[in-house]
Amino acid sequence: MKNIAISDVRNFAIMGHTGSGKTTLTDALLYRLGVNDRLGSPANGTSISDHTDEEKARKISIFATTFSSFYKTSAGKQVELVFTDTPGYMDFFGSVISSARAAETGVVVVDASSGIQVGTRRAWKCCTKRGLAARAIVITGLDKDNTDYAKTLADIQASFGSNCVPVVMPLPDCSGVIDILKAKDVPADLEDEVMEAKGGLVELAAETDDTLIEKYLAGEPLSPEEIASGLVDAVASGGFVPIFVCMPLKEIGIDELLEGASRFFASPMTVTHEDVEGNPVESAADAPFAGLVCRSVNDAFVGQLTFVRVFGGTLTSDTEVFNSSTQQKERVGNVLAVNGKKQTQVVAARAGDIVAIPKLKDTHVGNTLCAVGSNIVIDPIHFPSPVMFQAVTAKTNADEDKIGLALKRVCEEDPTLQVERNTETHEIILKGLGDVHIDVAVELMKGRSNVNVDLSTPKVPYHETVTGLGEGHYKHKKQSGGRGQFGEVYLRVEPQPADDEEWFANAVVGGAIPGNFIPAVQKGVSEGMVKGPLAGFSVTHVKSTVYDGSYHDVDSSEVAFKIAGSRALREAMLNAKPVLLEPIMSVNVQIPDDCMGDISGDLNHKRGRILGVGAEEGMQVVEADVPQAELFRYSAELRSMTGGRGTFEMTFSRYEQVPANVTQKVIAAYKREDEE
Repeated sequence: MKNIAISDVRNFAIMGHTGSGKTTLTDALLYRLGVNDRLGSPANGTSISDHTDEEKARKISIFATTFSSFYKTSAGKQVELVFTDTPGYMDFFGSVISSARAAETGVVVVDASSGIQVGTRRAWKCCTKRGLAARAIVITGLDKDNTDYAKTLADIQASFGSNCVPVVMPLPDCSGVIDILKAKDVPADLEDEVMEAKGGLVELAAETDDTLIEKYLAGEPLSPEEIASGLVDAVASGGFVPIFVCMPLKEIGIDELLEGASRFFASPMTVTHEDVEGNPVESAADAPFAGLVCRSVNDAFVGQLTFVRVFGGTLTSDTEVFNSSTQQKERVGNVLAVNGKKQTQVVAARAGDIVAIPKLKDTHVGNTLCAVGSNIVIDPIHFPSPVMFQAVTAKTNADEDKIGLALKRVCEEDPTLQVERNTETHEIILKGLGDVHIDVAVELMKGRSNVNVDLSTPKVPYHETVTGLGEGHYKHKKQSGGRGQFGEVYLRVEPQPADDEEWFANAVVGGAIPGNFIPAVQKGVSEGMVKGPLAGFSVTHVKSTVYDGSYHDVDSSEVAFKIAGSRALREAMLNAKPVLLEPIMSVNVQIPDDCMGDISGDLNHKRGRILGVGAEEGMQVVEADVPQAELFRYSAELRSMTGGRGTFEMTFSRYEQVPANVTQKVIAAYKREDEE
């Protein structure tokens, strides 16, 4: 077991907009820590973080990658750094959420050449929602043309608050950085600015403790230890957000960031994690083990790897743990520390560590693992709902046999992917957070399961109903030499009242249809509702009443009355002003101010109804109801219209009547498909 105190562990997640330099920063940290023997680069495919084939081909981070290493501070103190490089592309935001949940501190990266972007705000908001009060900001890109440190700093403070305060500032020519608290080798023309900034940090530190503030107000100097202690408390509570400056490709600011992480970032001892009942999870090494499954990876050599963030106690290899989410025991063989592709077996893991366990039987992302005899349950990770749907079909019969398992594997690895087998349209629907998200899932199915599939726009699960009263009649009469078939049914249909759960009624009098044949009529009506008369969609919110008919003493049978009931329903519906119903989605669209006109016009074009417009964290928020038929490609369309700055969420709301002109198109398409 490693000989380091839990209070000296720093676990942080690196987040931000795509292209802001998160992975480049991660590679620079890994090179400085000695995890990698060269400075990797995502651009040329040598990044130790973006190491998968999919990431190298697309030149973006797709998966969250966790690293751990030891760092010796300038004061000679040994700390353990556990940090995760997260994707910035919005389609893979699920990895950001799970990584934030597994960290104590969120590090938001801001590219000075691009400024505050939608991904920056999303990362900041993610920290807030996931309970990460401890945050830091790293400014990158100051070595690029047309960048301005002062402007970037002002934008950060305007967007995220005046408690975002620099602890590092760049030299005017960006040839290096100055550690404000140490204030060594400061150019003469910057001395006043640095001393003023240092005074502000000392004041922040003093405000965290009554004793320190009294000492500060009395004009007594605070010791370096008191300043450090005060700033750590301020970071942990969210009252202070330290701002760093790094130019990773030039290895400028990397040491200062490592020193700052060691000095300021929260440890598992300074942040209280709770179970679902609000009880604190003890982080001490001798406390009962408790950990949250934050990620799952299908490794080509090891098989399923389950990543666990240890919140309390000690997880040891060759032991038994309890999955309190499923109430099942699991056997832990090896415990692995994973740095990119490299896996190292460790004897034990403690609070703050993120380790991988191979080949667990029935443990999934969001589950809690704890010591046998305990029943600690940590609140599971809550992921956003999918916004992009695609129908999936196997290319060959061989693929058809394996498609179910392949889809299960990619969904287990990424909970923001969902699979639905739609019983109405008879399609397999793959749901994700965007078109790139689904394309990557298809590539993974091909690469890892050797399954090739085609994608297509899903069919809309329309429903059919009636708006008036209609009657239908059908006499089923068949004679084929011997016993025949006879059954006659008169049926009335009408819209089913919302407060009436009875969809079938028997109003036959005088024994026109014997009571023992009424269930057969009901079954025929039920089967007829599976495929309506307009376009073959399921029938809903229709009440059917059988009120007359006739029978034959010898030839009547249940089959005959079932057929008669089904055919009578069809005729009755056609006489009752049938209409199509379509699913309506409640949509929340977040866009910049300058895109408001385009988005509003597009939503109206999609037959949407705008319900309200508001503002949230510098973005315009549009609430609207939009037919699902218009939204299958909206993720890609919104990205195009807003230059990647817009996001949206949607949930199913209700079914509504389809306009007449759209109904004609749907019926015509159904007839063409039926003919083919």
